[in-house]
Amino acid sequence: MTTSAASSGKLPLSTLPAASGRASLGGALRSEWTKIRSVRSTYWTLIALLVVSIGLDALISAASSSHLQGHPADKVGFDSTQVSLFAFAFLGQLILAVLGGMVITAEYSTGMIRTSLSVQPRRGTLYVAKALVFAGVALVISFFTSFVAFFLGQALLSSSGMNASLSGPGVLRAVVGTALVVTLVGMFAFGLGAIFRHTAATIATAIGMMFVVPIIINLLPDNWRIEVVRWLPSSALDRISATLPGANPHMFGPWGQFAVTAAWAVAALVAGIVLFRKRDA
Repeated sequence: MTTSAASSGKLPLSTLPAASGRASLGGALRSEWTKIRSVRSTYWTLIALLVVSIGLDALISAASSSHLQGHPADKVGFDSTQVSLFAFAFLGQLILAVLGGMVITAEYSTGMIRTSLSVQPRRGTLYVAKALVFAGVALVISFFTSFVAFFLGQALLSSSGMNASLSGPGVLRAVVGTALVVTLVGMFAFGLGAIFRHTAATIATAIGMMFVVPIIINLLPDNWRIEVVRWLPSSALDRISATLPGANPHMFGPWGQFAVTAAWAVAALVAGIVLFRKRDA
């Protein structure tokens, strides 16, 4: 038997080296990090987030400063922190939602998800790795954008005497909280991407939940609207970015509304991983 194996040029199984390595989370994280940074759409989307958010926030802050200098009476109730974060809060979340959905739906549209699953057959590990890598990228870019938009906005508002500092009441919470909520919106879209596995359906649903549903809710009778609006995932940004008292008394506090958005994101992520593990690629 040994002579036969040697003459055929094949080694017996007992002499082959043992298989090394396993489909670990660390390997999956490195793989997903390579994917997300090797796709040009990632860079274009993040550049769009920076340009749109910081650029428009600077424009809004400069226009507000000019207006306040000519209309001093309008300084009453003016929230300089919220103004400097407005574009990032309401447009930045849209851009990050698009990226969050595409991180997972793009692989389905190209068929690369089959390759990913052949390399990493542990579906739960692959899903978690994708979510963690995207969350890290989203969190870093959101914090950078939020702080830059705030400092630039306050510099432009300084000529009106209405600029704020991070040490002001509620200011640091507004800047940090806005970045966190925008990240949660991206994670919500990521979960939707795993549910729908289609880019257009994912983006349409995310936009619908964040922009269209609140408009529809505003058409309801007041006693219905005030009970429903606090449970929407879109309600956190307006609440957490505000630093002045007098917010809607029917809403939860800033971190309470943050928890509502976090619950929506967690629900989407959990539904996503359940379907990701059960359905065929």
